[in-house]
Amino acid sequence: MAAASGARRLRGPDELEIVAFERGHFTSYSACGIPYWVGGDVDGPDELVARTPEQHRERGIALRMRTEVTELDLERQRVRARDLESGEESWTGYDKLVLATGARPLRPALPGIDAPGVHGVQTLDDGRELLDALAAAEGRRAVVVGAGYIGVEMAEALLKRGYEVTVLDRGEQPMSTLDPDMGRLVREAMDGLGITTVGGAEVTRILTGDDGRVRAVATTEEEYPADVVVLGLGVAPETSLARAAGLPLGEYGGLLTDLSMRVRGREDVWAGGDCVEVLDLVSGRERHIALGTHANKHGQVIGANVAGGYGTFPGVVGTAVSKVCSLEIARTGLREKDARAAGLRFVTATVEATSRAGYYPGAAPMTVKVLAERRTGRLLGAQIVGREGAAKRVDIAAVALTAGMTVEQLVALDLGYAPPFSPVWDPVQVAARKAVSAVRAAGG
Repeated sequence: MAAASGARRLRGPDELEIVAFERGHFTSYSACGIPYWVGGDVDGPDELVARTPEQHRERGIALRMRTEVTELDLERQRVRARDLESGEESWTGYDKLVLATGARPLRPALPGIDAPGVHGVQTLDDGRELLDALAAAEGRRAVVVGAGYIGVEMAEALLKRGYEVTVLDRGEQPMSTLDPDMGRLVREAMDGLGITTVGGAEVTRILTGDDGRVRAVATTEEEYPADVVVLGLGVAPETSLARAAGLPLGEYGGLLTDLSMRVRGREDVWAGGDCVEVLDLVSGRERHIALGTHANKHGQVIGANVAGGYGTFPGVVGTAVSKVCSLEIARTGLREKDARAAGLRFVTATVEATSRAGYYPGAAPMTVKVLAERRTGRLLGAQIVGREGAAKRVDIAAVALTAGMTVEQLVALDLGYAPPFSPVWDPVQVAARKAVSAVRAAGG
């Protein structure tokens, strides 16, 4: 809908007809806010909706809700869609086609995975169903499968709802988007909050009771009792329509586009959001990163281009932040294994610091890790785990990565300082300074 709204801003209804299909009940909402709705931090679902279907229609967008596109006919420039309420199917022609099919949650084909009491959290409907289930559950035991962003955020939400929470993850440490040494800090903090975190846990089946509802989650080693199970196993690009139509897909199954977000090899098809792969500006490789920030930017670029304007999306550095209760988690750029996969030789530097001057009230601890290219000193990545004031500091490193800066240049940045906001040396610069020494010691 960002693409549709962007195009409408440039071209009126008499100049450009816009038809949009949505199979769900809501438009333009923040899926990222669902864990905070479940946890009671925000009201929902209305609070999470930026623009309703009626508001889109008032702007001259022919929005067809509860309508699923089932086939793309690229040669005849048309799409087949089915009304999910009536079952009626029809074809709609186009001059320009925008694919924004998003991503689908990973849901392994395990015995019992579809049992009542097992929930995903991708849509507002999912959030509503989970809240209803939490209210109706007789017990207070929850198992979260997966310890990525959604997993840890849902663990916090369930803890706030008064549940006894167990998180099961295949990795030895939670948050596989971090290096294991930084993930260990997240695990220690979660354990301290009373969340049981089990690493190296391979889920084999969901066990049910006589009533058919979930009663436990089984791994290769143990069974974990559960009244509610939440799946947080990540997502994959939803590109089944594109694949069937023969559009180009990348290593991760996402659509491949050029800088204008036009699908490669097609003059009349654009794609954006979680269904595409994007260029990683640090490694130079295509990646699939499902984030609302990217999706909104893609939409703005696509809207401008389909309406006759001009826009480009150059790529990403992989910046993301999250939290579990008072612990803030952030990363940008490459992890150690990413750097190795890209064939880069690198050094690392890890420091412990505080969010404010140590003597100022409220100074909170944080750990900052920096990766730098061994020969050049080019910044490759940064990770931060800490308390209040930690996570958004990763934006300093994100800007430096985008600019292709070295850790030495990062140390020289003129950042703001006052005791209530930072030590004299910002923690990111302290880590960068240590990385400079590591680069020099490595000797190229």
